[in-house]
Amino acid sequence: MQINTLLRSFCATTLLAWALAPAAQAQLPPGKQVPPTGPARKRYLFAQKEVGCPVVANVTKNTDEDADVSGSYTKVCYRSNAEMLLEINELRKIHEWADSTYQRRLAALSPGGALVVTIRRQGPKGADPAYLFFSAKGKDGQELFTFNPKSGFGRFYGRDLYQNQQTISFPLVDVANWPLTLTINDTRLRQLFEYTLSQPVN
Repeated sequence: MQINTLLRSFCATTLLAWALAPAAQAQLPPGKQVPPTGPARKRYLFAQKEVGCPVVANVTKNTDEDADVSGSYTKVCYRSNAEMLLEINELRKIHEWADSTYQRRLAALSPGGALVVTIRRQGPKGADPAYLFFSAKGKDGQELFTFNPKSGFGRFYGRDLYQNQQTISFPLVDVANWPLTLTINDTRLRQLFEYTLSQPVN
């Protein structure tokens, strides 16, 4: 009799824990690293170059129509230091910046360029970039860069989607380490997004 009671109690506790697991996962605070235990993202047979940013190729399907509809759209664009410097010089001419403004913009440039990351997620809190953990590895597999953005909210994009865009300073990478493998672990979706970055021409 006592064994049956203990068995029923154990089963009830196990079922309750199983039922609460999704809720606990959904309430995971941003900024906390967890393994990507969700459904694996679909992969391309051959990595597909990102439209408007040819040095980035999507290994997993990160920006296709399904990703946009499902609220998992995650676009990465790499901009080199030379590209960003050219843009600053053009803006200086257009806006006739004071020298102090120009120098401030120059000082903010990262020697290694920057990643521009755009995400679309369901709900304003879902587009919090603090859920994202970045890791870049050289062609030898050695980790060169890790980053977790500060917390923030998305702006309404359409339907139930909210968009957030971050510009992340990137370290200077030795020529011998290119191409790079970039992964983004979204700890809210529990999914891993994969990319390759080719060395810019300029």
